[in-house]
Amino acid sequence: MLRIIALNLNGIRSAVNKGLLRWLIAQKADVVCLQEIKAQLVDLDLATLDPRPYSGHFSCAEKKGYSGVGIYCRKAPDKTVAGFGSTEFDPEGRYLRADFGKLSVISVYLPSGSSSDERQQAKFRFMREFMPHLAKLKASGREIVICGDWNIAHKEIDLKNWRGNQKNSGFLPEERAWLGKVLDERGWVDVYRRLHPATTGEAYTWWSNRGQAWAKNVGWRIDYQIATAGIAARATKAAIYKARRFSDHAPLTIDYDF
Repeated sequence: MLRIIALNLNGIRSAVNKGLLRWLIAQKADVVCLQEIKAQLVDLDLATLDPRPYSGHFSCAEKKGYSGVGIYCRKAPDKTVAGFGSTEFDPEGRYLRADFGKLSVISVYLPSGSSSDERQQAKFRFMREFMPHLAKLKASGREIVICGDWNIAHKEIDLKNWRGNQKNSGFLPEERAWLGKVLDERGWVDVYRRLHPATTGEAYTWWSNRGQAWAKNVGWRIDYQIATAGIAARATKAAIYKARRFSDHAPLTIDYDF
């Protein structure tokens, strides 16, 4: 069995202070993909950089306290690759790939466009750059799992207040159509939806810090494990952990018979 966890931390030091590492070790995951670490390597202690039995691998943003992704691996990867060749977005620390034999696991953090129109336009630019890279990955013949915060709710069942969010970043028609193209035309698989095609409220992975969204479960499903068809077909179990909170996102765990 292969167990993979995806989690946006909204700050790795804050999440660690809330007990993240103890929880992770108890999960016995093979690979843990982290997003929005908001730290430089010099800011992190050894227990956070390499929490036994994991080794840590990171792609930090050049801007301090911003973005950044990481991967904790139980087994040392054959190699890691930071960035996907984008002169604009690689310095923001949004992509890290780890290869294990014929399998690649990628931690990705798409930009959020909610703060301004400028950032929304940056998000659209990321989407345009990332689509050809997805095609290149698909054509490689490798089995691939891309984990992370995609900052897009795909369909109406993926957020509580879909009617009121149709003009808001994360549920814009252009964003939804782009993700639909990834899944429907390019052949990638939304693994959680393969296992739970009709689940609504239990599927949410992010809640705003405003208006008691967590207490009222006014959530969004924006964290995904999107995979090539071969390994996606071998997914056996998916769970979203909500008993404790390490950030404004919840961990998404998927087991694969791989």
